[in-house]
Amino acid sequence: MGDHDPRQTVTRRLPLTPRSAASARRFVRAALPGVPAELADTAEFLAGELVTNAVLHARTEVEVAVRVRDGGVRVAVSDERPHLAPVPHRCFPCAGAGQGLALVERLASRHGVDTGERCKTVWFELSPDGPPPSPSAWRTGEAPPTGDGKVTLVDVPGALYTASLQHRHALMRELALASPTGDGTGVRPEDLATAHDVNNAISAWVADAMDEQPSEAGIRSLSLRVPADAVPAVRTLRRVLRLAEEAAREERLLTLPALPRCLLFQEWLFDQITDQLTGGHPTAWTVVPRDPGISSSELVPWEPGHVRAGRVPTIAADEDNRIIAANGPAADLLGWETDELLGRKITTLIPEHLRRRHIAAFSSLLLTGQTRIVGRSVPLPALHRDGHVVPVRLLIQTQETADGRTVFVAQLIPRAAASAESPATPGTSGQATARPLDEGKAPAPPQRRARTSGTEAGMSPVERFSLLADVAAALSNTLYLDAGLRHVARLLTRQLADWCAVDLFTDPSQVERVCLVQRDPGAARTAEYEGPLPPVSETARGPLARALRGAGPLLLTEAPPASQAENALDAHHLALLRRLGTGSAVVAPLRARQEIFGALTLARAEGRRPFTEEDLSLTEDLVRGIALGVDNARLYQATRSIAERLQRSLLPALPDVDNLQLAARYAASSTTAQVGGDWYDSFVLPSGGTAVVIGDVTGHNLDAAIAMSQLRSMLRGIAVDRQEPPEMVLRRLDLANHSLYREATATCLYGIVKCSADGSWELTHSSAGHLPPLLTTREGDTRYLEEGAGLLLGMDPEMPRRTAHDRLPADSTLLLYTDGLIERRDESLDDALARLRRHTAALARASLDTFCDELLIRLGADSADDIAVLALRPASPG
Repeated sequence: MGDHDPRQTVTRRLPLTPRSAASARRFVRAALPGVPAELADTAEFLAGELVTNAVLHARTEVEVAVRVRDGGVRVAVSDERPHLAPVPHRCFPCAGAGQGLALVERLASRHGVDTGERCKTVWFELSPDGPPPSPSAWRTGEAPPTGDGKVTLVDVPGALYTASLQHRHALMRELALASPTGDGTGVRPEDLATAHDVNNAISAWVADAMDEQPSEAGIRSLSLRVPADAVPAVRTLRRVLRLAEEAAREERLLTLPALPRCLLFQEWLFDQITDQLTGGHPTAWTVVPRDPGISSSELVPWEPGHVRAGRVPTIAADEDNRIIAANGPAADLLGWETDELLGRKITTLIPEHLRRRHIAAFSSLLLTGQTRIVGRSVPLPALHRDGHVVPVRLLIQTQETADGRTVFVAQLIPRAAASAESPATPGTSGQATARPLDEGKAPAPPQRRARTSGTEAGMSPVERFSLLADVAAALSNTLYLDAGLRHVARLLTRQLADWCAVDLFTDPSQVERVCLVQRDPGAARTAEYEGPLPPVSETARGPLARALRGAGPLLLTEAPPASQAENALDAHHLALLRRLGTGSAVVAPLRARQEIFGALTLARAEGRRPFTEEDLSLTEDLVRGIALGVDNARLYQATRSIAERLQRSLLPALPDVDNLQLAARYAASSTTAQVGGDWYDSFVLPSGGTAVVIGDVTGHNLDAAIAMSQLRSMLRGIAVDRQEPPEMVLRRLDLANHSLYREATATCLYGIVKCSADGSWELTHSSAGHLPPLLTTREGDTRYLEEGAGLLLGMDPEMPRRTAHDRLPADSTLLLYTDGLIERRDESLDDALARLRRHTAALARASLDTFCDELLIRLGADSADDIAVLALRPASPG
């Protein structure tokens, strides 16, 4: 090649095989002997990208042509499918594959595509001076449609679409490369060809719609022009992708299977195309029912600021298991500084005995796409920096970044403070494109609005009453104040305002913005305006400061003067008004029982009907209801805090007994007030035996906790003073309970564990209506100890009780538990007990801590009842 005419075009024909990409690169390099190295490197690289595209998508032989002229290089790649035009994928930088055309756009001086009757040629030119800026010359789309069709995709989340797009193309690319080897995926060659074509076409349809309907919003609706006869091809693509997903889950492909939310979105996308082309109506993505593990409550692309601004302890990790964001409450809970957590493996926060389980579950999620605890409230321990464990309820949700990567966002709610409903994921406020208050131009109206009467015209009496009732219900139906306020803010932005902020005092001079919610998501990021605000100093004179001192409601119809922006708090509030394009606003104090504890800001964008004096009476009614709800919630939280401290004080430290391991766990219900009547206890008797107790007082409230504490104390006193057989101790406890608390009923199991002179262990126990203990040997054999059963406490204290005697083999595990561990709605008790046996058998050789934690993780997730567990394991003789 060294002595060829540099103006002559040299060509080479390459077969349909993956090796052709490498052959093309070598050919181009050999054809450019006198060209500067940088230019030759770029030409070689881009030629390989175009040949790869031709092999994957055109699936014909290709011809590569190279020409050098005036120091520049022209490379052309031709295939035999002229109707199949190039389809740029609009991928983000982290997408990896699928960027060949984008790279040509960025690196080439000129580029384009020429189509003839029998072939299509994609070409690029490289200039020694580098590529000047130029628009793309690609033409997207497939062959001219046989008929016009229209598909409307409502509420498409950009990040989730990107994740689905990348995964779909990765599977199709691997199928194309694997198909010549006969990999056994079950995909027929003709189906694979059809699937490839329509997969690229869908990308083109959506890309064209995005170009025609530009938006900075994270969610938007798209109108696609689709061939009317595309339904069979889309169904073929769905079938091929399902086979590919199955192969990925069975690890027969290198591509990992899709995560559940991504897979559900893909099915929705295909359903919308096929259903609408056959006469159906659009269904918004935001109203599609979802399983707990594929919740999309957070439709705005995830950002680290969402975590940092949250008040719930929250940590986010990436697909490499590394922490990428954490907030102050989480760091404080676990004894770290926030910045110290970033970049560490998530296993740093997991007790050692559960790390292997976490790695196995996380790997299983990535390999199979099947979730185990995502979207569920699971009681388990977290590891404090100093080495002790912190009981929490863990709630994990998956979200997507703007470029389609998956983020695992975990909320660590302290076990004694777990709420009745899952707190909102930080950052659930919508975000809208806006202009400053003094620019004088209205932002583009949102694409979708639930109701216009509240923002464009006055509310009718019925609508006003309905809004007030909904606000009251939102706060009265939640035990978690932040979640309730965020719900209120969403109601107000749907019916009354374009954005809403709620600020609450945390001490006399410090205010925290607990939520900032907008009607529609968009480019205006607001994380810096959430969380703690500048102090309310004496120099603050702005509308927010005045409202926090009790003035108002204040009506703002123009920007506050610059003189009011000299104080930090005033400047902060004015900057927010401008950032969100505010045309008018109302700022009102939240006041109850002669105390001001916050402020509400309601705002409308320029171009909308402004707030007027007539709206102030409605605002006064709203803040009165909100203030009452906040005050009640705070009173409830204070009461609950006292009850929680009582509950914690009643969970005893387990005794240290030679050759006998003891472990216990307590998890409050995920759906009720966080105190109840479940308890466990263990103590050493003067006679040398070890007492073990498990019990459950009827109820899940403070009264149940108080009754439980009294029963526990009475039982301890009777057992230590009398040292009688278990049936006599329970009988005396029943008599005392009947005399003092006639209406209280409870179950209780009292046992004594002793080691005999020959080193063998025995359990002597009596049960007052409690579930039978479960004995699991080291070999995994299980049996329930059902002897010694009797009536529950509070029924008939004169009824005789029985005592049972059972030997405990060395290294066996005896489990005492309350019904919250096993009972499930619509399931028989026999099935529940059988399930518990299976789990304990599988954990027979695990450490006792692992045994207890695994039972809570496997059986205690989303439990509607409190759970108490006490386990003991005698050691081998000697």
